Amino acid sequence: MFKTVDLFDFEHSIAGLYLSAFEYPYQALAGITDLIKEIGKTLSDDYLKMGENIWVHKSVVVAPTAFIGSPCIIGPNSEIRHCAFIRNSALIGANCVVGNSTELKNVILFDNVQVPHYNYVGDSILGYKAHMGAGSITSNVRSDGKNVKIEGVDSKLMKVGAMLGDRAEIGCGSVLNPGAIVGRNSIVYPLSSVRGSVPSNSIYKREGEVVKRRDS
Repeated sequence: MFKTVDLFDFEHSIAGLYLSAFEYPYQALAGITDLIKEIGKTLSDDYLKMGENIWVHKSVVVAPTAFIGSPCIIGPNSEIRHCAFIRNSALIGANCVVGNSTELKNVILFDNVQVPHYNYVGDSILGYKAHMGAGSITSNVRSDGKNVKIEGVDSKLMKVGAMLGDRAEIGCGSVLNPGAIVGRNSIVYPLSSVRGSVPSNSIYKREGEVVKRRDS
């Protein structure tokens, strides 16, 4: 199974120290709400308090139609575009883009993450410079209501979205099924339905067809 250290460079998130304590990344999901509240108390005056347990860096651009729920931290130079719905428990790093009609819930976005167009990201962790193409989503609940399995292992959780390693690229219109993992520097073709895991430095073309990236 992918370990947390296999996916992320912890230096690229204020949640790095927290995440480094977990062997597997999905184990960190349950504590995101409390983590945001604790980190928020330590932030400098460069962050504006925009509501109970909501901290937004002064350099962030927030569209007037965006919704930011509690708790939430949004890091420097990020952009929250029109009709973005940050439902709750979102830790958004520096230089991120949360785009039009994108919904976030119980997530950690490392620095430089882009979820720019019509994305749903729930109960997920997206590594440094990860990018989700337009309309791609993380599905976080199984249709049968059972616990989500991570590479065949019972997570003991009913809600787990996806874990995207640093610089993962998800093609437009793709669905990352509950518990999906995409390794560092990997690419998922548009209109894919990804189950299980995609190795690092790979290209996912379709189920059963994953090839090594020649430029990695």
